Amino acid sequence: VQLIESGGGLVQAGGSLRLNCTPSERTLDYYAMAWFRQVLGQEREFVAGISSRGDRTNYRDSVKGRFTISRDGIKNTAYLQMNSLKPEDTAIYYCSAGMTYGTIPQTPRNYNIWGQGTQVTVSS
Repeated sequence: VQLIESGGGLVQAGGSLRLNCTPSERTLDYYAMAWFRQVLGQEREFVAGISSRGDRTNYRDSVKGRFTISRDGIKNTAYLQMNSLKPEDTAIYYCSAGMTYGTIPQTPRNYNIWGQGTQVTVSS
């Protein structure tokens, strides 16, 4: 199974984007899901995660209050709503899923299913 991301693009600082993530096959009901981002030459960093049941979330400090992660079990889709975007949010954003047994890890190695990434560019 692969994750398919959409919704990236170019936006001015202060604007909003919503990223979507859908698995290519079957559901991920028992998987935690997370968004990571990566800038060329830098390590992939955790952005936000949501538990398998959708009842808990976790965010990196720099996006708290601006980004919201959610998931829709019926549509089998996870979302990342990004508001008040800043130029430093510019990166390739990756959706991921993993069997994390109720936790929301912040390291990529805990997630075994990934998407190809979608570019988010925020201009100043």
